[in-house]
Amino acid sequence: MRLLFDQNLAHSLVRRLDDQFPNSTHLSQGSLETATDAAVWKWARDHDHVLVTKDHDFEQAVEFPGPPPKCLLIAVGNASTDDVEQLIRQSIADIDAFEHDGRRLMALN
Repeated sequence: MRLLFDQNLAHSLVRRLDDQFPNSTHLSQGSLETATDAAVWKWARDHDHVLVTKDHDFEQAVEFPGPPPKCLLIAVGNASTDDVEQLIRQSIADIDAFEHDGRRLMALN
């Protein structure tokens, strides 16, 4: 599974989680740094990445055209990068199951 980390998450998470999620990327690493939510959504879908975000706007993203990508919503408020990394690592089994089930959105908290 490849992850696309949204602007509201530290770009260092790509490197820190590479052992579990190789070939992941961050919006700051490409042409998406200033992209709209709809463009980010489309890129994640078209490039087979799971969008990881703290932006609750993506909960309503069903309005965007086309089939949605999967989205992991980091629902922990003000959390350090260490805390977000730990949350994702503690949720590996749930994230693996999420990859193969029919859900499009999973909140981690």
